[in-house]
Amino acid sequence: MASGILPHSPQFYSQSFNFKFPRKNRTVLARISNEQSSSSSYGSPPPSSSSSSSNKNNSFPGKLEADVVVIGSGIGGLCCGSLLARYKQDVIVLESHDVPGGAAHSFDIKGYKFDSGPSLFSGFQSRGPQANPLAQVLDALGESVPCAAYDSWMVYVPEGEFLSRIGPTEFLKDLEKHVSLDAVKEWRKLLDAVLPLSGAAMALPPLSIRGDLGVLSTAAARYAPSLLKSFIEMGPQGALGATKLLRPFSEIVDSLELKNPFVRNWIDLLCFLLAGVKSDSALSAEMVYMFAEWYKPGCTLEYPLHGSGAVIDALVRGLEKFGGRISLGSHVEQIVVENGRAVGVKLRSGQFIRAKKAVVSNASMWDTLNLLPKEAIPKSYQERIEKTAQCESFMHLHLGFDAEGIPEDLGIHHIVVNEWDRGVDADQNVVLISVPSVLSKDLAPPGKHVLHAYTPGTEPFALWEGLDRKSTEYKTLKAERSEVLWKAVERALGPGFSREKCEVKLIGTPLTHKRFLRRNRGTYGPAIQAGKDSFPGHSTPIPQLLCCGDSTFPGIGVPAVAASGAIVANSLVSVSQHSQLLDAIGI
Repeated sequence: MASGILPHSPQFYSQSFNFKFPRKNRTVLARISNEQSSSSSYGSPPPSSSSSSSNKNNSFPGKLEADVVVIGSGIGGLCCGSLLARYKQDVIVLESHDVPGGAAHSFDIKGYKFDSGPSLFSGFQSRGPQANPLAQVLDALGESVPCAAYDSWMVYVPEGEFLSRIGPTEFLKDLEKHVSLDAVKEWRKLLDAVLPLSGAAMALPPLSIRGDLGVLSTAAARYAPSLLKSFIEMGPQGALGATKLLRPFSEIVDSLELKNPFVRNWIDLLCFLLAGVKSDSALSAEMVYMFAEWYKPGCTLEYPLHGSGAVIDALVRGLEKFGGRISLGSHVEQIVVENGRAVGVKLRSGQFIRAKKAVVSNASMWDTLNLLPKEAIPKSYQERIEKTAQCESFMHLHLGFDAEGIPEDLGIHHIVVNEWDRGVDADQNVVLISVPSVLSKDLAPPGKHVLHAYTPGTEPFALWEGLDRKSTEYKTLKAERSEVLWKAVERALGPGFSREKCEVKLIGTPLTHKRFLRRNRGTYGPAIQAGKDSFPGHSTPIPQLLCCGDSTFPGIGVPAVAASGAIVANSLVSVSQHSQLLDAIGI
């Protein structure tokens, strides 16, 4: 699981230099940070967002065609592309920016290595049918990500502050000490009801799913015995509860008659951090999966050593190891449709890349729509996308500072909730803070720390829409809206922290999202309400155009987007190839 997305790249805080260097078969534009990198504003845009594309001066890696062309190198796109390469498909991943990873890449400023988005992970070391989807993909690629394990984060809520620990009993102790015995009873009641459902929620490995009738062989028939066993072990009442897995999680909570305000608020917080919506809209299956990951015996959280970019590096290694290609600085301007079928893409440089089998878009549903020729878009498809509600955007704060005066036992993660009554989805109310250098020392210079704080998909884009980034109004609003982040950081780090002593101070706004990620309205993703609607599948009304990422099933979050990429890759190969892969990784 991972929460929070922002596509910060070195180009935000650096000056471009027009020299190039090879990195395997990737086209890379080098960048060096300048003296302004410690300011509170972002630097020059990536070359692909200007009128002249750097790609015109770069040689494209290899032939201008592939079996499958993947647009975007986010986790979903890289999982799709790397598995296709593993399936011996000729695949190329096209990335607009000069580093791969989308919202999950890392970037360097003055010796500090920052995470751009996800920082809360678990399940990297899991294996087998019930493993994290990203772990299953890495296993299929023969890659791994070394991690530091931990089991707690600091919580600052209206009731007080405490170290929250995962596991079957630890959080119960926290509740008894900081909330009430009534909260303990209700939380135990919830775990007793939810954990048995995890067998059904996790019975079908995401890597077994495909988007055609072949799923009857790779998933239904293959795992029917384990699914049946799960239902038998749950008993009649548990099996009845399993029917709610595709309903809002609040229905399970309500059926248990949980009344304690803290427990209800905490459940909403977990749902919002995982799925971008509260419990009345979060899919029960997704939450049951998370509970099984976080509240089973022996569970831990994991942080990738060397930063979240290490995950991207592993996926790119897997892609290239099996013959796949990735082209950086290759901005896709349009998906080319001929005779009603997607046949390739046109780059801003003017080059046409032909896709012999399929085009896969890892962009959001709204941005994918904008890549299509208007005359090729079915009206019903356009209307559904335009009517889909969006999660809001983010305020972000990236800091590099001296560790002197900072507590030596500082934890990696901190969650600040200012007011329960406003709701966890209210703007300026919840702040997440990550200090990964406490676990991975190489992320900051000796004796320093690196920090990322953000409001998790709650910053209204409407406040920023139409503002000139160079205007006084924009700068004033940025200072005002980032103050909640600064105050949260000061609360978490204590009196030894000083804003003035930060060597790197970077503030991101929803316009930063929109500009650099090309994310429609800077959104976190679709605000799909379980029970009322569902995440779209991966096919589109346009033959040979498929989609993966957080605009598709299973939804938002690292495990979900990894699963979506795998499902698309599986759908583009034969059932026998798919089954052979499942056999090879032992699931």
